[in-house]
Amino acid sequence: MTTRTERADAAHRAESALWGLAIGDALGMPTQLMSRSEVERRFGSITTFEPAAADHPIAAGLPAGSVTDDTEQAVLLARHLLAHGGHVDAAAFARELVAWEDDMRARGSLDLLGPSTTAAVAAILAGTPVEDAGRFGATNGAAMRVTPVGLSASSADLPALVGRVVEASRVTHNTGVALAGASAVAAAVSAGIDGASLTEAFGVAIEAARLGAGRGHWVAAASVSRRIEWAVSLADPDDPAGSERTLYELIGTSLVTQESVPAAFGILATHPDDPWAACLAAASLGGDSDTIAAMAGAIGGACLGMDAFPADAIETVRRVNRLDLGDLARALVALR
Repeated sequence: MTTRTERADAAHRAESALWGLAIGDALGMPTQLMSRSEVERRFGSITTFEPAAADHPIAAGLPAGSVTDDTEQAVLLARHLLAHGGHVDAAAFARELVAWEDDMRARGSLDLLGPSTTAAVAAILAGTPVEDAGRFGATNGAAMRVTPVGLSASSADLPALVGRVVEASRVTHNTGVALAGASAVAAAVSAGIDGASLTEAFGVAIEAARLGAGRGHWVAAASVSRRIEWAVSLADPDDPAGSERTLYELIGTSLVTQESVPAAFGILATHPDDPWAACLAAASLGGDSDTIAAMAGAIGGACLGMDAFPADAIETVRRVNRLDLGDLARALVALR
C-alpha cells in the first residue's frame, strides 16, 4: 500500500515534471528553428528567459518566459485524461486539438498544429479510422505532449504504460518511431514519479522505446531506443560544451522523433544533476530546441524534484503564462 509520504513525494515530482516541461519550453521558445551558429550569434548561449526576435518565423513578439505548443498541448492532453478517467477518446481529442488551434489563431499566434497532427486530425474529422489517421505521423508531436501520461500511469507495468501512450498518441502519430519516442519520454517521467534516479529512468525509457517501436505503422526510421543509448554514451559531464556540440552534429536536433528525443536524453546525461542547466543547454542547441528542452525538463523534474529549478524561473513561467500546474499534477497522479 502506498503511504501518505510516498503519495506526497509523487505529487511533488509530478508538479516538478510539468514545471520542468514548461520551463524548458519557454527557454527554447526564442531559439526554435535556428541553427546552432545563429543561436550563438544572437544570444551567445541561453542563460535565462529571452524574448523572441521580431523576425522570428513562429514566435515573433512573444515576451521572455512564454511557452509554446509543447506546454499548451501537454496541458490540453492532461485535462482530457482527467475528463476521461486517464484514457483518450480519439474523436473528442481531435476536436479539442482543432479548437485549441482556432484559439491560438484568434490570439494571433503562428505556433499552430504541426504537419503530422494537422493531417491526422483532418482525417479523423473526415471519418478516417483512428488506426489509419496517424499512420504517417513520424515527428515528435506525440513525445512533446506525452508527459501527462507518464504522470497518470505507473512504470511498474511497462507494457500497460506503453499501451496508454499508444492510446494517447495514435490520434496523430500512429507510427512505430513516434510511439517509441513518446513511450521513452512517458516512461522516463513515470519512473521518476515512482522514485527512480535519472540513470534508472534512462534504462526504463530505453526498454519502453523498444516496446513502443513495435506498435503502430512501420515507417523507415532509425531505432529510437538504440539512439537514446548512443546519445547517453556520447555525453561527458566533464566536457559539456564538447558533448553538446557532438549531440548537435551526430544525434541531431530536428523535429523528427529519432533525433530530438535521443538529444533530450543526451543533454540530461551531460548535466545529470542539474535539469535547469540541461534545459539551458537544450535551448542553446538550435533546431527544435523548445521541444528538446521541454522533454529534458519534464524528465529531469520528475527524477530530481522542484528544487532542481530556480524558484524565480518557476514564478516567471507561472506569471507570464498565467499557469497553475500544481493542481493538474496532483490530479494526474491520483489516476495511478
